[in-house]
Amino acid sequence: MAMVTADASAAADAATKQPEADKDYSSYNGASTAGVGGGARRGGGGVVESVVARWKREDMLDKCPLALHAAAAAFAFVALVLVASNQHGDWMQFDRYQEYIYLLAIAALAFAYSLAQALRHAHRMRSGADPISAPSARLFDFIADQVVAYLLMSALSAAIPITNRMRTAVINNFTDATAAAISMAFLAFVALALSATVSGYKLSRQMYM
Repeated sequence: MAMVTADASAAADAATKQPEADKDYSSYNGASTAGVGGGARRGGGGVVESVVARWKREDMLDKCPLALHAAAAAFAFVALVLVASNQHGDWMQFDRYQEYIYLLAIAALAFAYSLAQALRHAHRMRSGADPISAPSARLFDFIADQVVAYLLMSALSAAIPITNRMRTAVINNFTDATAAAISMAFLAFVALALSATVSGYKLSRQMYM
């Protein structure tokens, strides 16, 4: 009888503890599930933010060539006009100096190239079709921007020394106009150099994709 009573008491104790154990484990599992769900939601939000940031960056890089080439065309055009109209008689004629003739020619080239590129990128962004095939378009942009930027720098290197010598002797409308033309040509160089940098970045991504 004593053994039967002891077994009955043990069974009753086990039945009493079992719901408590289930209750503890169920609450623990619920907390874990909630934590995992919250982490998943936070992780999903991070992925969405990363994708949106990437789209914004790519959109900015896609618009940069148009803006930079338009700026380069504007600066080169101003430099072109300043040099071509710099004729004040006697020694104050731009065509009496090879350096200024070279600057005029390169400014005209930079204006024509930058304007053509700006129109091309505007057409591409509006219609979605690039006149140059996609695989070679970025390579063309990278090389052409560098070539024209180098030519602008060589023209500046030729025009700056003679202008400095003139301005040490006299400062007048002629020397002021040439100094302004050199400044505009330099800004065109900066715009094309930045465009070449963007084109190089796009080209490197294309090669490693």
